[in-house]
Amino acid sequence: MSKCCAFFRAAMLIALTVLVIAAEARGEPVLKAWAGGLGVAYLVCVVREVRWSRRAFVGIGAALSVFAVAAKPGGAAMVADALAAGGFVIAFFVALSALRAAAATSASIRRCGEYLATRTPGKRYLALALGGHLFSLVLNYGSISLLGTLVEQAETEADGRPRNAVKVRRMLLAIQRGFAATLCWSPLSFSMAIGPAVIAGSSWGGVAGYGIVTALLVILMGWGLDSAFKPPRPVGAPPPSLPVGSLRSLVPLLALLATIVAGVGALMAVSGLRVVIAVMAMVPLISLAWIAAQTAWPENPDSRVPSVFAELARRVRDYLGRELEGYKSEMVLLYMAGFIGKIGGDLAHPLVTTHLLDLSAVPGWAFLVALVCGLPALGMLGMHPILTASLIGPLLPDPAAVGLSPDIMLLTMAFGWGLTAVTSPFTATVLLIALFGRVSALTVGLRWNGLFLAAGCMLGVVWSLFLATLTG
Repeated sequence: MSKCCAFFRAAMLIALTVLVIAAEARGEPVLKAWAGGLGVAYLVCVVREVRWSRRAFVGIGAALSVFAVAAKPGGAAMVADALAAGGFVIAFFVALSALRAAAATSASIRRCGEYLATRTPGKRYLALALGGHLFSLVLNYGSISLLGTLVEQAETEADGRPRNAVKVRRMLLAIQRGFAATLCWSPLSFSMAIGPAVIAGSSWGGVAGYGIVTALLVILMGWGLDSAFKPPRPVGAPPPSLPVGSLRSLVPLLALLATIVAGVGALMAVSGLRVVIAVMAMVPLISLAWIAAQTAWPENPDSRVPSVFAELARRVRDYLGRELEGYKSEMVLLYMAGFIGKIGGDLAHPLVTTHLLDLSAVPGWAFLVALVCGLPALGMLGMHPILTASLIGPLLPDPAAVGLSPDIMLLTMAFGWGLTAVTSPFTATVLLIALFGRVSALTVGLRWNGLFLAAGCMLGVVWSLFLATLTG
C-alpha cells in the first residue's frame, strides 16, 4: 500500500475527530452526520485488509442497517445515529493515540517504567500495579506494551528463554490489573467516555470520587491475591536484579498527568464542553507540545536537531503515515462495536416502550449484580464491552425508578468492564499479556485471572450494593 493511501486514510480520521469535537462545541447535528459518513468511508478503505472476525462485525452492522431501514419507521435516522456513535468511538481512540505516539520516544517515561519494573520482590506487585495504573491514564492499553516490553527485556535469557516464568506472570498481571482499575474512573478510558451516554443521568463528575476509591480496592484485591498465592522462591533461583532509579523517576509522568488535568479543566471552564470532548480536544495539543519539548531539549545534547519545526513535521508525518495505519484493525472493531451497540439498542428499545420487556419491576440490586457479572460473561462470548454497554443501555430502566443512583449504576458497569478487560480472550489487554507471557489468551483470561474474576465479582457486588445503600 502506498504512503499516499495511508495519508489519505489518516486524513479521514483526523477530519472525523475534528468534526466530532466541532459538533459538540457548536451543537450542530449535521457535523455528527458528516463524521459518521467519514467513518463509513474509512471502513470501506480498510475492511479488505483486516482479519475475518473484524469483517464479520462489519457484515452484522450492514445487516442491521438494512433491517432498520426496511422494517422500522425512522430506520434511516437510527442508522445515522449509529454512524455518529461509531465515529465518536474512533475519534476518541485517535485523540488518545496521539499521546501514545509522543510517549514512545520519551526517555523520561522509559526511565519511569524501568524504575517500576525493577522494584524488589516485596514491593514489585504494588509498584507495577500502581505504576501501570498511572501509565494507563496516559497511554491506555499502550501502557501494557511499554511496561510489558520492559519486563520481557529484563526477564529473558540470551537464548530467548524466560528466567522465571512465574515471576514474569505475576509482573504482567500486576500491570494488566493496574490498567483495568483505570476503567473505574479515568476520563481517558472508554468506559467513562461511553458510559454516561448510555446510563441516563450519570456523569463522570458524579462517579469520579467513588471510582478512585473503587480503583484502589481493585488494586489492593489483586495485591492480596498475589501475596496469598505466591509460590515459594525456587532453590537456586538467580538473585533479584538491582533496582534502577528512584522516586524522582516518577516526576515526569506525574507532571504530564497534572498538565492534562489542568489543560482539560481549563478548556471545560472556558468552553463548557463535556469532559470527554475536552479530553479529545486537549490531548492532541499536549502531545504536539510534548514532542516539541523533547526535540528542543533532548537529554543528549548531541542529538539536538537543527530545526524543531522540521522534526515536529517529520514526527507528525510518521504518525499519520505509519502509526495510525497500524491501528486499522482496532479502528474497525471499535467503530463497529459502537455502531452495532447503538443500532441494536435502538432496535430493541421498542420492547421496553411497549412493555413487552418491562424491567422496571426488577429490583435494583439485580441490575448491579448483572452489570458486575454479566459484562465479563458476555466478554467470554466475544462481545466487546463497548458493544455490550451500548446494546444494554437503552434496555435499562431509569435508575431512579429502581431505587438506584445513575452514577452508581455507571460505576457498576465500569467495574464489570474492568473485569472483562482482564478476562475476555478477545480484548486487546488479554491478547497483549498472552503475547508477553508466551501463552494463549484463554490461559490468561481463565487460568491466570480466574481467581481474580471470582474475587472481583464478589467485591464488585458487595461494594456496589454498599454504595447504592449509601447514596439511596
